[in-house]
Amino acid sequence: MTMWTTLATQMHPGGWGGDAPAFWPVFPVMFGLFWLAVLATGFYFLRRRVTGGGAQRGGDPLGQARTILAERFARGEIDEDEYLMRMSALRTDA
Repeated sequence: MTMWTTLATQMHPGGWGGDAPAFWPVFPVMFGLFWLAVLATGFYFLRRRVTGGGAQRGGDPLGQARTILAERFARGEIDEDEYLMRMSALRTDA
């Protein structure tokens, strides 16, 4: 029995109140990373809410339609006559 006691004492010489295990730095690092992830997620959702969620959510649908129409005109997908006709149709709908 003394051989097992001696072996256990040599493997962990400080006893229960002695040195900390070698992996102790992992816990504070993971704790910090967890809170950074929580803050980043909160910031992401707050920013999405403030900016209106982009072009796909909420916002002014007529403003989005005018923006898309102007982009199509700038790319040359539609000519000036079609642009003016569609823009006047958007103005009369409002």
